[in-house]
Amino acid sequence: MDDSSGFDAPGGGRPGDRPDDIVLDGLRGLGAERAAEVRALIRDVPDYPHPPVVFRDITPLLADGPALADVVEAFARLVDADGGVDVVAGMEARGFLLGAPLATRLGVGFLPLRKAGKLPPPVERVDYDLEYGSAAIELRTGTLEAGARVLLVDDVLATGGTARAAAELVERSGGQVVALAFLLELAGLGGRDRLTGRTVEALLRVES
Repeated sequence: MDDSSGFDAPGGGRPGDRPDDIVLDGLRGLGAERAAEVRALIRDVPDYPHPPVVFRDITPLLADGPALADVVEAFARLVDADGGVDVVAGMEARGFLLGAPLATRLGVGFLPLRKAGKLPPPVERVDYDLEYGSAAIELRTGTLEAGARVLLVDDVLATGGTARAAAELVERSGGQVVALAFLLELAGLGGRDRLTGRTVEALLRVES
């Protein structure tokens, strides 16, 4: 859950004969051939929802059992590199799809970070600004142990506003953010700049 709508990227993609604009980054640990196969399951949809956006549809990847398992394993390797975690937290809603199986793979719990109004009180809450308006993200009070090492997971890092709010929410609730991990980073939107000083990992990266 970031400030973009799914996998929208301003330009790029593979319409026609253009070269692929997605860099494999953290998927390289699967081997070049397998990483390319997994990437190929992300469908590029030019001009959706409007030109010149290329929408990155991860539905085929999620529907492919071995590919989803490989993505979870690639995330797990990042966790090992960052020294382990006590709990995985996923941002609503697509962070749930990746974070829950990762938590199962790691043998730790999973915490859903919800949009405002989805949880009964008491909750911890962080409000943040969007390009056109504002939003809030919440966590049920008391579900995170003090000092717990938390990995934040989402499908896409775009402008970074939601990711920064999620990290603040975890820390306000007593946790320690070990790293933030994303399936795809839209590097041209500058999300990392809003997460300065934090460990940010991505399995795939769009430079344009």
